[in-house]
Amino acid sequence: MDNVVSSLDVAIEALNLAEKISSITPAKAAFGSVGALLTMIRVRFCYNEMKFQVDGLLGFGGERAGVCRAWPILRRHL
Repeated sequence: MDNVVSSLDVAIEALNLAEKISSITPAKAAFGSVGALLTMIRVRFCYNEMKFQVDGLLGFGGERAGVCRAWPILRRHL
């Protein structure tokens, strides 16, 4: 996962730099659009990874017993 995120970071930075350096308006728009798209992919990728880890910790892995076990823990903390 770290390799994917770091690769996306490098690509986003390269596109941001290319957008700043470019003097051709359509190219600036293309670099900006692709950079924004990669940023959204990066955020979504990190969110899904984080959600998967939290669901696994709480027992929401699709197992009914895991969900039942999580409720008493949550009630005690409320």
